[in-house]
Amino acid sequence: MIRSMTGFGSNEQKIAPFGKIRIEIRSTNHKSLETVVHSPEGFLSLEDKIKKEIDSQIKRGRITCVLNLSSKRAANIFIDRVLLKKYISIINGVKKQFQIKDNVSINSLINLPGVLSLQEESSSRADIWPHIKIILNKALENLVKTRSKEGRALFIYLKNRSEEIKADIEVITKRFKKAAENKTRAISTNEERAAFLKDVDITEEVERLSFHVQNFISKLTQTGPVGKELDFITQEMQREANTMAAKTFDAAISAKAVQIKSQIEKLREQAQNIE
Repeated sequence: MIRSMTGFGSNEQKIAPFGKIRIEIRSTNHKSLETVVHSPEGFLSLEDKIKKEIDSQIKRGRITCVLNLSSKRAANIFIDRVLLKKYISIINGVKKQFQIKDNVSINSLINLPGVLSLQEESSSRADIWPHIKIILNKALENLVKTRSKEGRALFIYLKNRSEEIKADIEVITKRFKKAAENKTRAISTNEERAAFLKDVDITEEVERLSFHVQNFISKLTQTGPVGKELDFITQEMQREANTMAAKTFDAAISAKAVQIKSQIEKLREQAQNIE
């Protein structure tokens, strides 16, 4: 069954001694798969693992994953003394050069970029991954559920639109046969009748359009990503409908052709939401 590319999934758990871990995953439409992971400072090394887990289950869409940790564990306070020494040396040099007598406070020094930082223990990042993986997969499961739920709604919509197109094609087929017979009766010579029918015959376009519509419907029930295929099929449907509309000589057929083109456009708009 088809799945939408839009959805949301989240999960959170309290894991001792790490605190509360929450993961949120949002997905939106995209022509291919693009995964972006946002994690707290110090957990950059986990982003590739998170991305691989997501990419193993999602095949299309723009995925944004946010990892939040609410930990009560005390982090190590780190002062880069080498960097601080360089800052002080440069500052003293500037003071001497320009004869500046103001003293630099310790608050000013530790707030300089890179001087003071909080560091998680390296072991904690390795220990936390198995817990994050479990939470991540549950969030992914919730995301897939929302995408599948929207996919079911899209299936009903696309199936109904496709059936309407099939019904309109049947009307056109019957109408063309009758309209062509009536028109050719008024033509006096066989040569003129043959030339007329050659110019206005839409049999091939109708057959190809019928095939594309049926192919579209069959793809809706397939498993796996089919959004790109459905988008391509609607382009082929639109091409046949345009040719059919251009060749028609009958007002009723022309009206039905316009109606079909409108339905196909609706199909394509929604097909672009499918994984």
